[in-house]
Amino acid sequence: MKHRSHLLIVLTATLMALAATSCDTMRRFVSQDLEEEDFIIGKLYEDELVKETPYVPPTPQGKPSGGSALDKARAGGKDMKLYAAIEPWMGVPYKYGGTTKQGVDCSAFVGHVYKEAYGITLKRTVNDIKPTVTKISKNQLREGDLVFFVNSHGKPSHIGIYLHDGMFVHSSTSNGVSISTLENSYWSKHFLQGGRVNR
Repeated sequence: MKHRSHLLIVLTATLMALAATSCDTMRRFVSQDLEEEDFIIGKLYEDELVKETPYVPPTPQGKPSGGSALDKARAGGKDMKLYAAIEPWMGVPYKYGGTTKQGVDCSAFVGHVYKEAYGITLKRTVNDIKPTVTKISKNQLREGDLVFFVNSHGKPSHIGIYLHDGMFVHSSTSNGVSISTLENSYWSKHFLQGGRVNR
């Protein structure tokens, strides 16, 4: 009887260990599956590598021709708080998911500038920011408005801050934080909408 009882205990313990291992394996499988699904969804909304030569804004009439791209853009602008907030970020490299001056993605850059210039905290991602703004067309854009772009999958994937005369500043995959123009063939084709935040 003792032998049978001992055998039953060993058998029960073995079955419980197998069940636990099997549950752990199942959990890992489901977790891995979800991570892969999130990764695939994430890729749909990811910024694309856009190879563009750095844009140099034209020098405004009556202004000295020297200076950086930001200096030239600032010379034709009005919102000096905006340009002051942008300046420390110019040239910071692009990094997907980055939030610091070692590397920053498009939405984190826009968020930092908006916080510094206007005291406004934006949501973290392009998809979270987009529903919180007033949608505007390209010809309604004013200095400080947001500009949204889609990638080749047609998904909203990129954001920048409009300056003036078709220029916007953003964290570009090829040039880092830099100024581009809406007339660029890629940005013109992939422009989605402007967005205005009450400020």
